[in-house]
Amino acid sequence: MPDIQLGAHTVRSHGAKVAKFHMHDWIVLLLLMVLDIILNVIEPFHRFVGENMLTDLSYPLKSNTVPFWAVPLIAILLPFVIFIAIYIKKRNVYDLHQAILGLLFSVLITAVLTDAIKDAVGRPRPDFFWRCFPDGHGVYNNVTTSVICNGEKSVIKEGHKSFPSGHSSWSFAGLGFLAWYLCGKLRAFDRRGHIFKLCIVLLPLLAAALVAISRVDDYWHHWQDVFAGGLLGLTVASFCYLQFFPPPYDADGWWPHAYFQALADSHNNEQVQVSSTTNDLNSRPSEIEIVYDSFEVRGGVNTRDSSPILDTIESGRRH
Repeated sequence: MPDIQLGAHTVRSHGAKVAKFHMHDWIVLLLLMVLDIILNVIEPFHRFVGENMLTDLSYPLKSNTVPFWAVPLIAILLPFVIFIAIYIKKRNVYDLHQAILGLLFSVLITAVLTDAIKDAVGRPRPDFFWRCFPDGHGVYNNVTTSVICNGEKSVIKEGHKSFPSGHSSWSFAGLGFLAWYLCGKLRAFDRRGHIFKLCIVLLPLLAAALVAISRVDDYWHHWQDVFAGGLLGLTVASFCYLQFFPPPYDADGWWPHAYFQALADSHNNEQVQVSSTTNDLNSRPSEIEIVYDSFEVRGGVNTRDSSPILDTIESGRRH
């Protein structure tokens, strides 16, 4: 089967063209990555924490049930695997490219918003006491009763980044986008009443919710942090998906906008080529016309009136 055919656009045939068309989008993604790195380096706002505020900030300092390195695997790599699997079956590079681009935008926009809010709010984590006083003995300002931390600086810095939850926002940004994607591919809203499609669509959201719940169980976040992070991630995922794909309930909801635009452009180009070919054929002299003209100029003798058959043919052709 050839690589270029109507309805099947492969990486080899259209990949470079699609990537080049979205070059500015890829540059914006790189800028978002740099911005997120900067937001993680700068010091967050250190909100006032007094002695009488530590009741809800003295939970045990635990390790992460879902490690930081596992979040990109869940939110990015897992959807990538599904995108590639669908590409292998359908051979549609527009779908593959737009899905990857939309997912990365969803995750990176969410990451920038999450870290910017974290730095601005500076809410202490539920385990802040043990970050501030690893030995368990609190030290406070005699006047303001503010805590005077003696723990490791990096641990204290991380202790001021409770709101919103990054695990939650990343998970819902990536898996929320995947849920939208599966909803379109399965045509979950085709009005046929196949509830199993919705069950499949809800699986990524369930996985994201479990990641979010683990942050409360580990005492790294308050429940408000998790709720806000999940809502932020899912909202951004929805906007990013609808930027590249029609709504799942749309008649064309299973392929991206760019694919249908490419088909329309291809159809228009074919019509132009057919029209051009037709015009060329109409403007090209016929064989009878060539023979007739040769009779006219042969030996300088005008033979137009000496051939009634040619006159009849010529008259019929012109009319």
